[in-house]
Amino acid sequence: MNSHLLFNLRKFLAPEIVYGAGSLELAGRHASNLGASRVLLVSDPGVLANGWAGRVETSMKQNGIDVFTFADISPNPRDHEVMAGADRYRDHGCDLIVAVGGGSPMDCAKGIGVVVTNGGVITEYEGVDEVGKPVPPLLFIPTTAGTSADVSQFAIISDTSRQVKIAIISKMVIPDVALVDPLTTTTMPVELTAATGMDALCHAFEAAVSTASSPLTDMAAEAAIKLIFDNLVKACHDLTNPGYRDKMMMASLMAGLAFSNASLGIVHAMAHALGGRMDLPHGECNALLLEKAILYNYPFADEKYERLGRLMGLQIDATPPSARAQAIASSVARLRGAVGINQRLGDRGVRDEHLPRLADMAFRDPCLATNPRESNPEEIAALYRQNL
Repeated sequence: MNSHLLFNLRKFLAPEIVYGAGSLELAGRHASNLGASRVLLVSDPGVLANGWAGRVETSMKQNGIDVFTFADISPNPRDHEVMAGADRYRDHGCDLIVAVGGGSPMDCAKGIGVVVTNGGVITEYEGVDEVGKPVPPLLFIPTTAGTSADVSQFAIISDTSRQVKIAIISKMVIPDVALVDPLTTTTMPVELTAATGMDALCHAFEAAVSTASSPLTDMAAEAAIKLIFDNLVKACHDLTNPGYRDKMMMASLMAGLAFSNASLGIVHAMAHALGGRMDLPHGECNALLLEKAILYNYPFADEKYERLGRLMGLQIDATPPSARAQAIASSVARLRGAVGINQRLGDRGVRDEHLPRLADMAFRDPCLATNPRESNPEEIAALYRQNL
């Protein structure tokens, strides 16, 4: 087969997904199906307090499975937390990792799995396809509607020595089973609902314009964008409404399937740098950066962005071509403002003197490889500056 045809090949990876209200209660049955007898349950203090991890533990015990909980995890999971979790897995002779929570517990759980079977330290596995051996079985239960770590081949870990977020991208970290229960998101406060919803929107946008996109990823990304524009504001204003929570969880799932297989772009590269260096919330960073990135990328993916604009309800065809990029970016800005994300990076402590280092980190991030526009550190620094 010639190289041109090979370049155009696409693959699509996904776990077994059980979607719907009450799917969390099936955790013990699926763990048993995976042959588990001793489970490491990875979560965080907030999820423990909300009771979701406890319900999963009960389900495990009803199926005769011992549970050992590890919840010492930061909002941006650290490398040393991964190593501590791996030690706990080994100490208790576990044979399955169950993650209950948002992106932080799920990414940490993936890192634990990598270290348990591959050895060394987690930072050795940065990059694409650097994980040589399969990880232990993974069963993930998301409790936020945005990160999509439950269906993706990405794990994002903070390297504390270098103050950077590293991306581990490998089919080895795709969970075996994802139990996606929208009821778990009813305990999210409005700020987290907004930030994770905008994170999902950014996943869908970047996957849709990625140079590695395909009809399968486009279908998922476009479905997510329409769901988010139709439901995010409603979900933020009516936090316990199961209908809005269901739509937003489905949007998160679809966006996750899209970006896991098409990868991401400059927004995530820049957000990872902000998270690693400044320890800022990932979803909020994406929300603040997306609009300027649309304007930056638009000349190199105009037809794709215009298709997304139509899904957002914009009358793009009636807009002069010179104004279409601004119309799309402004619509994203209105959504962001409507859910209360109104700060700028400068309000979060980012200063001009930080930009060269942040830009260099973003330039080295693997997410930049599939951005529709090639970039250099100077252009990335200029994008950061527009958001100060």
